[in-house]
Amino acid sequence: MSVRIGVIGCGVMGATHVRLLATEVRGAEVAAVADADPVRAAAVAGGARVHEDPLALVADAEVDAVIIASSDATHEAFVLACLEAGKPVLCEKPLAATAEAGLRVVEAEAAIGRRLVQLGFMRRYDSGYVAMKAALRDGAVGAPLLLHCIHRNASVPPDYTSDMLITSSAIHEVDIARWLLEDEIVSAVVHGPRSPRSPGGLRDPQLVVLETAGGVLVDVEVFATARYGYDIRCELVGEAGTVTLAPPRTVEVRRDGQDGAMVPEGFAPRFAEAYRRELQAWTVAAGGGGATGPSAWDGYAASAVGEACLRSLAEGGGSHAVELAERPGLYAAEGLGASSRV
Repeated sequence: MSVRIGVIGCGVMGATHVRLLATEVRGAEVAAVADADPVRAAAVAGGARVHEDPLALVADAEVDAVIIASSDATHEAFVLACLEAGKPVLCEKPLAATAEAGLRVVEAEAAIGRRLVQLGFMRRYDSGYVAMKAALRDGAVGAPLLLHCIHRNASVPPDYTSDMLITSSAIHEVDIARWLLEDEIVSAVVHGPRSPRSPGGLRDPQLVVLETAGGVLVDVEVFATARYGYDIRCELVGEAGTVTLAPPRTVEVRRDGQDGAMVPEGFAPRFAEAYRRELQAWTVAAGGGGATGPSAWDGYAASAVGEACLRSLAEGGGSHAVELAERPGLYAAEGLGASSRV
């Protein structure tokens, strides 16, 4: 029997989820969609019902599980509505507009006593990152010491802000660091350029330096306007060796005495397979009435790290502690390693 899924938000991510669910995910049926723009919703819906009110979609008796891909400010209310309805929900990052709001979601789910929320940290489903984690767990490179990350975009929309280098881009590296190292991040420092280099005043690139509770240092270069393509890199340095993310190389071109590989234009082609695997795993878990991927706690913790980063950026590079609440029992039983497995 198929899992009947409702999708809230029919922009780039919502439309991508609808397409993948309809064509590439086994056991999934797109039952309903909702969007602030009814014309856009109708264009994406295919044969699914269109709800003008997202909360009506959540309450729809013919919707078993919900994907939230609407604007960031709406996430908390829609996730809480799913929890109240007892429906599994996949929420694109962030979990909520602030870490404080994210903690309210964590506490609401903990009060229910079972996992219903999954965060859209799709990199955990990328084959390269999965192989890196396996190598670390198998002891191939010894205990981790350093994690080097690069996150470069070719370009960003005109409304993209300096804070969004952290909250929209580097937040993926924050989650990957927690997931790979199975440790919480306790401090953050962000260094930006002395003066904006772009006409819009964007402070780009930025260098983020994090430290985990276990003493592992993580550095992230986040560059929003690198121009040449979408380039994601990661290297973990251990006591006995290193393990490096191997990006997919779909095409190589030889000409004019050179041998080169194509660089993806954006996140969608780079992580296409990861999105498919994420949705497949979530659909299976939702069919069982729950969630097993990145948790509400993971979303909350990533937001808390992001807020420490923003404080550092605003103050010109000072170190800031990451302030986390006590982990509720629902998540304490899992721990970082268990809650993060895919």
